[in-house]
Amino acid sequence: MHAWCSQSSEEGLTFLYSYFTGVKHQEKCLRIILFMSPTKLFCWFAVTIVLTVAFIAMSVRKEKTCTTNPEAGHANCSRDWIGFGSKCFYFSEVTSNWTSSQTSCMILKAHLAQFDSLEELDFLKRHKNDSAYWIGLHRKSSEHSWRWTDNTKYNNLVPIRGEGKRAYLIDDKISSGKNYMPRKWICSKPKSYTL
Repeated sequence: MHAWCSQSSEEGLTFLYSYFTGVKHQEKCLRIILFMSPTKLFCWFAVTIVLTVAFIAMSVRKEKTCTTNPEAGHANCSRDWIGFGSKCFYFSEVTSNWTSSQTSCMILKAHLAQFDSLEELDFLKRHKNDSAYWIGLHRKSSEHSWRWTDNTKYNNLVPIRGEGKRAYLIDDKISSGKNYMPRKWICSKPKSYTL
């Protein structure tokens, strides 16, 4: 029961007067509202503020950016992509043949991985697991030169083993095989830069 309910009639009239005139009304209201100790009230406000900030932060959450190399600058990669140099790389979790792998990369606005230096190749070797991964090298036959998916000629940076028409990364080497063999795949695309 509230304090004014057990008051005498004179106190009741004083209360009604102060209630309608506003005198001491704020004090009574604060007593009613502040049924908690100041410490509990502070904690309640702190929790409310933290939850509000967390809600706002989650509602304006940005796309997760990739891991970048220190010399990469302010470049971003999409979620699940890893950045190195001026490129973003995606390592698949599923297997498919070379043609389907290239199609999957194109859906992601990329191509099967292309490396331009030994550093990029070493990066790919470090980030792949024990599986074999299709990369973007192909040729018409063992008599023809290797080409990337953008049709540029491969610079023979490292030799490619085998007589196959499609290249894949396995262990520390690049081997060649038949298109229909299911393997994981690596996509690459240029990084998107922010100023």
